[in-house]
Amino acid sequence: MSIKIAISSYSFHRFGGGPEGNEVPTLESMIDRCADFGADGIELLWEHLVLSNATSPEALGKLHQYAAMRGITPVTVAASHNPVQVTPEAREAELDKLKGAIDAASALGAPFVRTLGGRWHTAANFQELWDNDGEEPAADGYTLDESYEWVIAALKEGAAYAGEQGVTLVLENHWGLTGTPQGCKRIHDRVDSPWLKYVLDTGNFFQLADPYAAMKVFFDDLAILHAKVYLGGGLSVTPDIDYAQVAALLNEIDYNGYVSIEFEGKAHPNEGIPDGLLIMRTAFKV
Repeated sequence: MSIKIAISSYSFHRFGGGPEGNEVPTLESMIDRCADFGADGIELLWEHLVLSNATSPEALGKLHQYAAMRGITPVTVAASHNPVQVTPEAREAELDKLKGAIDAASALGAPFVRTLGGRWHTAANFQELWDNDGEEPAADGYTLDESYEWVIAALKEGAAYAGEQGVTLVLENHWGLTGTPQGCKRIHDRVDSPWLKYVLDTGNFFQLADPYAAMKVFFDDLAILHAKVYLGGGLSVTPDIDYAQVAALLNEIDYNGYVSIEFEGKAHPNEGIPDGLLIMRTAFKV
């Protein structure tokens, strides 16, 4: 197994949630830091592209050039969308957001766009969501089955659009409809497209009784791994992730893709990111 390491832009800036504050570093400085750390790639949140006024074709082209000159590969653009909407107009608007992220990934030369299964936002808080195995009920007057159909329809169209540009959607286990491996698999299998695969977030299955068994559900179509690290304790929760075990499981399937660090700890990113890199390089022997 020979993995590559990326760093999520979220690791550098947590939207005011960490001690680094809410002043957004430039995207170029994030790329520079990835190079300084010896990483191979960067994952870019759509929100960071927006905050940096880098969503136009010209701005994305310049950013692509800058990353290439620093030897850093843009790996993923993380779409900011929620396909769980009760009106056709709202669902179409969310699909447009996903297509915008696909266009950005194409301009950046990024092979992946992170897509979400969506949420009803009926859970009162994160703890309630956690206690309910990451799932939440539908809003009054609606059913979960309805919302699954909305998501599946959106991702069918999104995957077809992505495929036309040589971009692959990667579905993340990210609460709500994708809070369990069963929910993720239901969406993935019904979309049934070679342009939709999985991104496994290691921190988002620890509300379940056997998180490592849940992770393995993704292994038949895994495109990328999100490796959560929590120096100083987590901003919300602090799962005890055994990365030696994760590495051993991935070695069984000869995984050679990206391991992308998502720092979610209370320490400063200047400390938390290097700590995460050490954890990954030790576990994956790179």
